[in-house]
Amino acid sequence: MPNTIRKGPDPSLLDRRDREILAYLQHDARISNKELAARVGLAPSSCLARVRRLEASGVLLGYHAEVDPRVHGVTLEALIAIRLEKHARAAIAAFERHLGTLAEVRGTFHVAGATDYLVHVAVRDAEHLRDFALSAFATRPEVAHMETSLIFSHKRNPRFGAALDLLPAPAPR
Repeated sequence: MPNTIRKGPDPSLLDRRDREILAYLQHDARISNKELAARVGLAPSSCLARVRRLEASGVLLGYHAEVDPRVHGVTLEALIAIRLEKHARAAIAAFERHLGTLAEVRGTFHVAGATDYLVHVAVRDAEHLRDFALSAFATRPEVAHMETSLIFSHKRNPRFGAALDLLPAPAPR
């Protein structure tokens, strides 16, 4: 299979101010343009132009709100490791389309090794997890094996890029 890694934006096109903007937005995506501009030492119009360029070029992929899953009745999360029966493009495409239809799926990783996919799921309880796994994966012709690991805790690193760039964290408000 040819290399399927997508080429992203060229990191060499980002300067120090772009990286600072990204760090502040990762820490607080709701920061006002005026505040962001002041923190990175730009005029608000220049800062806004940079943010728009970062969005248009695909560096900034989007913004989101982190919602406590319990408000949706979710009390259990798991990673389901899936090994496919065959590695044909059609089977992979069909499986990925199927994953996109499942409301319980929070995220997917197509990986190398003994497992082909890691599927992060969020469900109401253990019974829901069992029923979901059986109906969503055990019945699929593409699936040869599945193994479920419960998630006890998950921490997202909102400073991922900032940590790599060794930028100081913005002061809490």
